[in-house]
Amino acid sequence: MESLRDGMLVGLGNPLLDISAVVEKDLLSKYDMQPNNAILAEEKHMPIYQELIEKYQAEYIAGGSVQNSLRVAQWILQRPRTAIFFGCVGQDEYARILEERATSNGVNVQYQRSATSPTGTCAVLVTGTQRSLCANLAAANDFTPEHLRSDGNRAYLQGAQFFYVSGFFFTVSFESALSVAKEAAATGRMFMMNLSAPFVPQFYKNNLEEIFPYVDVLFGNETEAIALAKEFNYGSEDLREIGKRIAALPKENGKRKRIVIITQGSDPVLLIEAGTDTVREFPVQKLAPEEMVDTNGAGDAFVGGFLAQLLQSRTVDVCIKCGIWAAREIIQRSGCTFEGEPSFCADN
Repeated sequence: MESLRDGMLVGLGNPLLDISAVVEKDLLSKYDMQPNNAILAEEKHMPIYQELIEKYQAEYIAGGSVQNSLRVAQWILQRPRTAIFFGCVGQDEYARILEERATSNGVNVQYQRSATSPTGTCAVLVTGTQRSLCANLAAANDFTPEHLRSDGNRAYLQGAQFFYVSGFFFTVSFESALSVAKEAAATGRMFMMNLSAPFVPQFYKNNLEEIFPYVDVLFGNETEAIALAKEFNYGSEDLREIGKRIAALPKENGKRKRIVIITQGSDPVLLIEAGTDTVREFPVQKLAPEEMVDTNGAGDAFVGGFLAQLLQSRTVDVCIKCGIWAAREIIQRSGCTFEGEPSFCADN
């Protein structure tokens, strides 16, 4: 692991404290929420956070999609501070908990701190093995591009080789995401993005069109890919066709072919590489129902596993296999959590 060093990977996202509880389906109906979906909180959702705390055995878990992925990558790498995370928190107890948890997992957190908003939270409603997320971004919304322009943070950006941003972050500071994407392309470094949720292509189509030329690796699940295809008028819900169309979109850095990775739960992961007409499948070993605790964080864990191997210059096959392994590990626990030493073997 001599090739690993501090600050190889930079992630931009929304740091949120997950308030997670097992609930009955009636609570989803009460708040007009769907299973296995992610939404931004509206006024009608605001009471849900206190209700989870008061009426259910809620757990506090360090969350936020990108921060989760970096935490998982750090766990697998077993080398602290390889990844740096940028996002905005408040100046409160939740921020202290988030920083303590992420730092203890090895992530170098460089939070911007809002003086006016509390730290963001995400209600995680677990029904069986399904999860529904409702994010109240709060301080996460206060992130500004200026935070990336300080001398120290500029040095972090200049020293990184890999960049990862979520579609969720578009709601906060698309300007920051785009500036990092452009800098990566101009300097031959790798920029990766996650579609994150169906609402991203539905409501941020123009942002996607603007940033896609700079995206080297795109992650998404089946519902997100289909939502994108609908907004981009692809006229197809065939995931292979959608992946090919995305991979073939114009690209600024022509020296690196775009890769599109589509996950679909327990069905095979699809790998589409620009310039090839083949779609490769990577099987997912299904867990028994009694082994599945919580699917919250499975997608984040997949990306974390992928990134951990990418930083070690492993093949895309090994990266995907590690992503599948990491997702399986996290599904067997509550929230995006882990313990002990990782047991991934590239030969599995």
